[in-house]
This record gives sequence, C-alpha cells and structure tokens, in this order.
Amino acid sequence: MIPAHIKYLIVGAGIHGLSTAYHLATALKASGRGSGEDVLVIDKGSIAAGASGIACGVIRNNYFQPAMRELMAECVDLWESDPEAYHFHNVGYMQISPESMRSDVAQIAAEQQAIGYESEFIEGADACKKYMRGIFSDWQAEGITSILHEKRGGYANNTASLYGLADKAEAAGVRIMSGTEVTELVSGSNSGAITAVETNKGRITVDEVVLAAGPWVPRLWNMLELPNFIDVKGSDGTVHHDVPMWVYWCLQEGTLGVEPGFGMADDGTMPPVIHVDNDEPLCSDVDGRVLTEDMWGIYYKPDFNFGGIQGGAAPYLVKTPAADVAIDPYGADSPEFIVDDLFAETWCSALAFCQKRYQGQIGKWRKEPSGGIGAFTADSFPVFDRFRDNCYVIADSNHGYKMLAVGKLVAEDILGTPSALLEPFRFSRFAEGKLHPVSNSPFPWS
Repeated sequence: MIPAHIKYLIVGAGIHGLSTAYHLATALKASGRGSGEDVLVIDKGSIAAGASGIACGVIRNNYFQPAMRELMAECVDLWESDPEAYHFHNVGYMQISPESMRSDVAQIAAEQQAIGYESEFIEGADACKKYMRGIFSDWQAEGITSILHEKRGGYANNTASLYGLADKAEAAGVRIMSGTEVTELVSGSNSGAITAVETNKGRITVDEVVLAAGPWVPRLWNMLELPNFIDVKGSDGTVHHDVPMWVYWCLQEGTLGVEPGFGMADDGTMPPVIHVDNDEPLCSDVDGRVLTEDMWGIYYKPDFNFGGIQGGAAPYLVKTPAADVAIDPYGADSPEFIVDDLFAETWCSALAFCQKRYQGQIGKWRKEPSGGIGAFTADSFPVFDRFRDNCYVIADSNHGYKMLAVGKLVAEDILGTPSALLEPFRFSRFAEGKLHPVSNSPFPWS
C-alpha cells in the first residue's frame, strides 16, 4: 500500500534513484537523523525498466571536461568498492584516436595523472600500432596517432548491478514500489515547495523529493513549471536566447553474436573496453562502398552478459521537439527508436576496420530490437540541482549509468553537506556562462 506520507520520495528506480536511496538511508542511520524507512523509491515501471537497464555498462574516466573527469574518478572509486554486488569488471578502457583529437586526449591524460587516476598515454602512429598489436595481433586500424589506456574502469552488467544496488537499499530499510507513476507535483499555498506528489496509486505528502527519471526527466521538469527554452551565455560572453533546454538523441547499440571469447586478447584475458574515433573513410565490409567520410566512432567489448561482442556508435539527434517525442514504449519496445540494418552494417564494418577477425562476421549480427533515447540538456552535460526549495533534480544528460557516485553526493547534499564535485553542474551555469569545454569527439557526451 502506498504511504500517506514519506520524508524522502525518490522518483526513478535506475542507477541514480537507487544510489541516492541507498546512500540516503545509510547516512540517515549513521547520523541518527532517521533510517531507510524514511526513504521510498517509486517507478512507473520497475527496477531497471529505463535507460539504466539497457545501458551497455561502460565505466570510464575519459572526459575532456575537468569537472566530468573529477566526478567520474569518484564514481570509479565507488564501483571498485564492491565489485561483486555491482557486477563490475575492472578490465580498463582505451580511447583510441586520430590526429585531430591528439591534443585533446593528451590533455585528458595529463589531467588524469594530476588527479592520480592511473592511465598510460601513447603517441605516434607506429607506437600506437605496436601497442595495440601487443594486445590484439590482428589490429589493423589506420589513422590512429594517440591512445589513452585507462587502467581502471571497464564495464558492469547493467540489470544485475541495479538489482545489487536495490538489494543494498532494501537491506538498509528503503522501500521500492513499482508501477507507481507521478501525475502531479503539488505545491503548498504559501510556498513554492513541493508538499505532495500525486501518483496513479494515490497522493503522498513529502518533505523532500528527488527526481531521477532519466529520459522522462523533461516531463517532471514541466510539472515543476521550469523553462523549456533558456538563455545560454557562451564562453565569449554572447547570450543565446531561446535555446531548447532538452533535446533527445537516439542511442545506437547492438551485439555481434559470436562467442564472447572470440574478442579476447591474445593472452586469453578479457581486454579493455575499446573506444575508437577516426576520420579515415569507413567502407562497407559487405560490398566495399563508402559508408561515411565524416568522423565516426565506435566502442565494443566481449560481454558474457550480452552473449557476444557488444557495443555501439555515436548517437543521432532526434529532430522532433522534445515535448513531442514519444518516450514510451521505451528501449527495445519502441517502434521508432531502435537500430536499423544500416547501423548494423556500419558498426560491423568499423569492427572489421579495427581488427581483422571481424571481417566477414556481419552475418552473425543479432537481429533483435536494440536502442533507446536519452534526454540531453542544452549543453549535453548533467544538471544536478535543487528547485522549489525541496525538490532535487538529477538530470544526467545520458551520462548516467556509469555515474554511480552521483546518488551518494546528492544524498550528502540533501542532508546539508554539498560537494564541490556537483557545483559545476548547477542549472545557473547556463545564465552565468560557466559552460563545460567541448572536445573534438564525434560523441556529444565526451
């Protein structure tokens, strides 16, 4: 039965909602200010029903933006703290790049060293080829002049990790209610604060609300009567008016149905997660025609959870205005936002460009629905901030699953201990011109 009142209501049973709930419960108990029984998580679907549940699970520090890099170092620490419960595989991560990205990646490498995040940086075409062939003897990608090999990070099994996190939260006393959809955020008569949340199962009066609904955050943003078009001050001081606060990008991922062992390193071990960006023309592994002459990028890994070589490519912009985008049905159930045959050909051809073993393997592509959409902010980076006095919004801008520590930091912030790691992600940055720097990567989240 839905409670009439709860101190802390969290909307969303994905990575952020469950992490916030767990860390809020443990912090309340440790401080003597309450317990997990003061925390309720609701989700209109169920645990892992949204973007976290279809995430490929890559966990990395590789960001051009210092604020993202520092935050991700905190997140990797947390993944490493309980790899069994979080189903985390610490295999490392490699950013493999062309000359146009070398200076960006060199900067990332230097700043990783400055914060004590272990990585190795390799420069020059010959050195890069030699380094990669020390892992994969069939490595054949051309146009590569830099490699950033993060020795930490790797990937986690998406759904299993979320249930592991849910187990931790429930063991701490948190309740998780599925099939409970928010229909209205109710404000008090003398205050802008949220006093109650209407759901399809009834009204819950609240002291604090955390909105952590991934792709559905724009709907809740509207319930808070926050702006869908904003002014953004650029780094040159120019103010850009009526910039959409939200846009959707369609995520492109899938699985090559070979045995996962097919992708192992030459020494038989699990290799790092491989991410390749390139500006060499990409030709079809089917008929040799040119698929693209623009910058392209892919990531991939052998994954026993997916049962093959799993990965993806840069997303594409959904041109439909955010307010008109059909979010539901979500993920593989969507009739609109799933990968097509051209993506399969492009991704498999990119694999073959990188490693000879993947040539001629496109026939093993898993022809199953795959994909999803992510809600990106005006600058493609997260917003973590408090609105209406007692409502905390976690809008991850599709950086989400890997950012396990955000829930911990938000819980601390709610209880009065703000973190400097969250400050660069306040909503005020748009008006103040405190935007994050932009890299030369083809991915909007790098």
